[in-house]
Amino acid sequence: MGPLQIKDILQTAPENQSVVVKGWVRTKRESKNAIFIALNDGSTINNIQAVAEPGQFSAELLLTVTTGSCLKVTGQLIASQGAGQTVEVKISDIEVYGTADPEEYPLQPKKHSLEFLREIAHLRPRTNTFSAILRIRHALAFAVHQYFNDKGFFYLHTPVITASDAEGAGEMFRVTTLDLNNLPRTEEGAINFKEDFFGREANLTVSGQLEGELGAMALSKIYTFGPTFRAENSNTTRHLAEFWMIEPEMAFFELEDNMDLAEDFVKKVITYALINCKDDLNFLQNRLTEEEKSKPQNERSLPLLEKLAFVVDNPFERLTYTEAIDILLKSKPHKEGKFQFPVGWGIDLSSEHERYLVEKHFKKPVILTNYPREIKSFYMKLDEDGKTVRAMDVLFPGIGEIIGGSQREESYEKLLGRVKEIGIDPENLWWYLETRKFGTAPHSGFGLGFERLVQFVTGMGNIRDVIPFPRYPKSAEF
Repeated sequence: MGPLQIKDILQTAPENQSVVVKGWVRTKRESKNAIFIALNDGSTINNIQAVAEPGQFSAELLLTVTTGSCLKVTGQLIASQGAGQTVEVKISDIEVYGTADPEEYPLQPKKHSLEFLREIAHLRPRTNTFSAILRIRHALAFAVHQYFNDKGFFYLHTPVITASDAEGAGEMFRVTTLDLNNLPRTEEGAINFKEDFFGREANLTVSGQLEGELGAMALSKIYTFGPTFRAENSNTTRHLAEFWMIEPEMAFFELEDNMDLAEDFVKKVITYALINCKDDLNFLQNRLTEEEKSKPQNERSLPLLEKLAFVVDNPFERLTYTEAIDILLKSKPHKEGKFQFPVGWGIDLSSEHERYLVEKHFKKPVILTNYPREIKSFYMKLDEDGKTVRAMDVLFPGIGEIIGGSQREESYEKLLGRVKEIGIDPENLWWYLETRKFGTAPHSGFGLGFERLVQFVTGMGNIRDVIPFPRYPKSAEF
């Protein structure tokens, strides 16, 4: 089973019992009366203090006990005399597993910028900020699986390598075994993909949705949770080239059922984090509060825990896209020309519009429905007016859209018409279209970018800081 983790030791009643602590040194300080070593093993944001007497260990040994070095400490668990902790370890023996030269180790006890930490992504999990983020990421992932399992969903593993573009938007990473220095050509001079491994063009998936729908047409309720990829040359704080998507698909669910599920789902997984990640969330909230002090009062965000409670405690406001446009057109920012982007029926709402609806107008999370067909994907069910589709977007404070979904078009004729209308060859989606010929049924689903969820829950400003090893243009270092 291995040694007790620091998280467990800190919750143990001190009875002078012998304990073994293994972890990395966060700090070491010496006084004339004692030597204090703060150890952390990643199981908690909190360190455990280990105390030795002056002269108890050789100077040579203590020189190797520096920030970043890894130790095994044996001693007695006693009540702590210091503030902020209930127990500490009175050291009887120290074994140094690995040293960290202070001249070379980049994570010395001082404030480091997030940009610098991205350059040393192999070490940044050892910082308080990133260890907290990764523990919260784990808790949210566990909550996702637990939620769907408890609701009777089946976890479906959709392919990472695909020949289809679910979004119809291009920007996909190509998968090939062809020799790029000696590409096979057709008589017309085009690349002959028949010579490639799969005998056709293949890419990394941007979504598991289309295959997820196939599963829902047999198992009724499925969800996917896996890596997806987009070759979008974007360097914003909201985009990654490799990210994880959660995509439930449900037979016999119409738009209202889809909205109910999305609202319940995000509330439940955020609640799980609030209950199980209190120390980490408090740490991140304090960190954000310090950052906010440098901003003008009117630009400061809600405290992190207050923002999460904002989502969990409020019923989501539901309205149509058309109603939202009317609200925006009548809004003070629009009339005074303060919106950066124009407002009008048919636009794809920008983040500033979405945040106005959530933070200023309704003061609660919002679900927008029935968007213009031209700005939504081909697979969404047409409304009776022929101008809008049964789409839904869930909007959160500070981030705008966090979930996008829809009722899917179950009519073979209408779906085929939309596929042809936007220029997709029906032969490339014959298997998807065929499910509408054999026992079609109303069905719905949505997609949630997992990193967007982690970014919201942790309050981090850049999505590159909520995944262990971010992939973005010109960066695949680790």
